[in-house]
Amino acid sequence: MEIKQQIESLRKELREHNHNYYVLDKPTISDYDFDMKLKELQDLESKHPEFHDPNSPTLRVGGMVTKNFETVSHDQRMYSLDNSYSKEDLEDWEKRIQRVLGDVEVEFTCELKYDGASISLSYEEGQLIRAVTRGDGFQGDNVTTNIKTINSVPLQLKGDYPPKFDIRGEIVLPFEGFAKMNAERVANGEEPYMNPRNTASGSLKLQDSAAVAKRPLDCLLYGIVGENTGITTQWQMLDKARDWGFKVPTVAKLCKTTDEVMEFVEYWDVHRHDLPYETDGVVIKVNSLQQQDELGHTSKSPRWAMAYKFKAEQVCTVLNEITYQVGRTGAITPVANLEPVLLAGTTVKRASLHNADQIAKFDIREGDTVFVEKGGEIIPKIIGVDFSKRPQNSKPTKYINHCPECHTELVRTEGDAKHYCTNFYGCPVQITGRIQHYISRKAMDIEGMGSETVTLLFQEGLITNYADLYTLTKEQVTPLERMAEKSAENLVNGVVESVKIPFERVMFALGIRFVGETVAKKLAKAYKNIDALMDASEEELVAVDEIGERIAKSVVEFFQNDANREIVARLKSYGVQFELSAEKLENQTEKLKGLIFVVSGVFEKVSRNELKKLIEDNGGKVGSSVSSKTSYLVAGDKMGPSKRTKAETLGVQIISEDDFLEMV
Repeated sequence: MEIKQQIESLRKELREHNHNYYVLDKPTISDYDFDMKLKELQDLESKHPEFHDPNSPTLRVGGMVTKNFETVSHDQRMYSLDNSYSKEDLEDWEKRIQRVLGDVEVEFTCELKYDGASISLSYEEGQLIRAVTRGDGFQGDNVTTNIKTINSVPLQLKGDYPPKFDIRGEIVLPFEGFAKMNAERVANGEEPYMNPRNTASGSLKLQDSAAVAKRPLDCLLYGIVGENTGITTQWQMLDKARDWGFKVPTVAKLCKTTDEVMEFVEYWDVHRHDLPYETDGVVIKVNSLQQQDELGHTSKSPRWAMAYKFKAEQVCTVLNEITYQVGRTGAITPVANLEPVLLAGTTVKRASLHNADQIAKFDIREGDTVFVEKGGEIIPKIIGVDFSKRPQNSKPTKYINHCPECHTELVRTEGDAKHYCTNFYGCPVQITGRIQHYISRKAMDIEGMGSETVTLLFQEGLITNYADLYTLTKEQVTPLERMAEKSAENLVNGVVESVKIPFERVMFALGIRFVGETVAKKLAKAYKNIDALMDASEEELVAVDEIGERIAKSVVEFFQNDANREIVARLKSYGVQFELSAEKLENQTEKLKGLIFVVSGVFEKVSRNELKKLIEDNGGKVGSSVSSKTSYLVAGDKMGPSKRTKAETLGVQIISEDDFLEMV
């Protein structure tokens, strides 16, 4: 047999054995025979590098070292899910669905919600080309080299797969493998890992892929995104994904009513403990992809999916002390410092008390025995006090009057739940907090610098605001504690590189109160450059889409301050981007200004996402559902009947793809 054919035949055979063992759990060959065939392939590949394949089964052993994980934008955003905790929540969700879809039959798929690290896998022509962590939903880390070591991730698909698509899922660590890892750590005199979820998540960012290969990670897939996949329902999607070689859990149910959904939820709330993986709830999705399209998304979550969270684990412990944290905006957050207690797989020592009203509501005091649970099994919170165990000498909590950092008297405005330190430009924690926000990943993403480094630089008098970062030299930074020459060089280079960050993220990085990522993008797009924005009045700002009075007032106050204007001027002089790039400005017009479009169906000449981008690039707004404010409904093939009916009822003009393209 010709060498190339021999190599390809071995690769195909090993892929099939791999799939049978790790995905189907039905091995058809002994481990020894598999290892012998793998060794044969390794020998052939090493002798014939001209037949290299980046997705060969031999590469699953890892060995590549990744120093810095590249940040990659998701082709389609990875949304988070809204949570529900009762049948009433689900019924309210179903009513909202029916209001949008009208009187049509709706089916639901129920799948278990596996507790791991979210991942997006990209395939082209059946080959794995990229694996990206969820990150902030818009962009994540490229961890392809590490993901290729996970045996249940197919490197080459089989069957009638689409030419290009992404598939989303969870990287999990089965209980059995986790226990084995910890037994080995303890035997070696090392600390055991706390829980499978955090260990799985941390594994994805290990620099040596050979170390990842040694961990018994698994990958469970649940959702495909892409154009023209030929799939019409979520249930069909699960079946197709299995056919193509993905490991898709078989625990799923197609339901017609919320009663059937609750039967599934109640069964698995009890039986989840029999599963090999951690689960924390059930995900319920509208089955029809056409109906999903009609329902659309909010700014954070799909309207067509809901997570039903199993009842959170609850424990009792003693509240030793209440301390107070100051945020970068001056907001004060009381913190409960607890007697350490194990909760849902992690040791909890602290919990947020939110504000003075929360403390008063539960009458929480130091020395109390409190009930603690994890909200959504992520953030610990105090949900009550065991008054039978309250010490006799207990005294009511007296909320602080002055900032714990700079001793400025606190202010609480009417209607605001939090107290604030108003020493915005003098309170050390607020100063360092703003700089820490500026360097953060979603903002300027400065490599080589973390929160502790910022605090150290401030304490040493090297920086007092984020503009000072651009004057730092390697010679100034190297003598600092725990700062080697290479680290200092990386820090300074990271600051230099940050001038490439686009204007909309710079806007977010400035840390203006109430200006989050979405608002920053809206302002950057509306004003194009910082000078126009700095001169805008409250009235002009309120006219911008989704900018309310509170945001407008905060923006105007920020730029009225001479210190802030001086910092912006300095940042400009260092080359920080304070206007939209030529690329972003190209093809942007105001042709559709003031018009709201709803897009539905499948299109021929451009994809739905490209169509939405055209609307926004030309000054229009994309609406998620048809209302009296909708200017046009752009109707593609297979558009849902309820959207058409609603548009006709409200007198909204329905246009075709060609009609729209003519408009722009």
